[in-house]
Amino acid sequence: MKAVIIAGGFGTRLRPLTYNVPKPIVPVVNIPLVIHQINLLVKHGIRDIILNLHYLPASIKMILSQEHELGINLHFSIEEKPLGTCGAVKNAEEFFDKEPLLIFNGDTLSDVDLTELIEFHKKKRAKATLTLTRVPDPSLFGLVITDQEGRIKEFLEKPAFQKGGINTINAGIYVLEPELLSKVPKGQNYSFERQLFPDLIKNRVPFYAYTSDAYWIDIGNPEKYALVHKDILRERVKVMMHGKKEGQNWIGSGCLIDPSARLEGPVLLGDSVVLEKKVVLHDETVLGDKVRIGAESRIEGTVIWRNTIIGEQVNLEDCLIGANCIIEDFVNLDGAIIGDHSIIKKGSKF
Repeated sequence: MKAVIIAGGFGTRLRPLTYNVPKPIVPVVNIPLVIHQINLLVKHGIRDIILNLHYLPASIKMILSQEHELGINLHFSIEEKPLGTCGAVKNAEEFFDKEPLLIFNGDTLSDVDLTELIEFHKKKRAKATLTLTRVPDPSLFGLVITDQEGRIKEFLEKPAFQKGGINTINAGIYVLEPELLSKVPKGQNYSFERQLFPDLIKNRVPFYAYTSDAYWIDIGNPEKYALVHKDILRERVKVMMHGKKEGQNWIGSGCLIDPSARLEGPVLLGDSVVLEKKVVLHDETVLGDKVRIGAESRIEGTVIWRNTIIGEQVNLEDCLIGANCIIEDFVNLDGAIIGDHSIIKKGSKF
């Protein structure tokens, strides 16, 4: 079986973090998101993987070329122009055979049981199967309505209220028989959600929903990107982690931690992190490789990417800080989102 990861998006909702870093390689607990997705596929025996790319493809290729231990057959399909979710998959059809395809939306992190999903698809003799997940507030998503057998009857786009207590949404993980792509026009923008799937319902094609209670999150906005780190560190979902676990905390190699520093975990330190005197890390803080935190600084609920330097007596709360930044002394930030290579001057507060 082959998998396609749809990873060509611009990541506009995550800007400024994604101005220089395409969303598929945005670090999640210091590991690119796409690596977490690939690890899930490999766990379920899927090693032939096609990655659909459009925005900053060279950056993604470079990162994946360094991952020699993944044990996969990796192919790249480049969109010269945005083709939509289904059009992107159609663009990669040269890599397909007659086996079902596993389609994975590049925004998501999940531990869904892909083996069970595939077996469900085969048992139902489906031509397409969607994974559904339950969410507390479906008003921001499109609802999927099914019958008692799990056959999909209707899509409701971003409802203003719950319909009859239904809260199952499209998780962006599909099994698809490649023959369904035969009528999709190549080189044109074409959507699974707005075009192919409604056509399947209209034409009564066997189209089913597999409902999963596994962990699922769309990390496409800053709030969810921050939340996924908290969920991982609180062990609400298990993913690969680098470093050694010490109590609640994960500590990378080569870290220099002053004895007076306090780690009120769970927190995660990448490799070669430096914590100076009386630093306090608190509430699911994540530090990338070679981050340096100056004396008497307090970092709470914050994600900091690699090579960033934090000055002395800095207070950061619920911030997202990009790579290669300099935050000078006496800065106070609450809920700030700072892009790569930024400099925040001494005494700034916002």
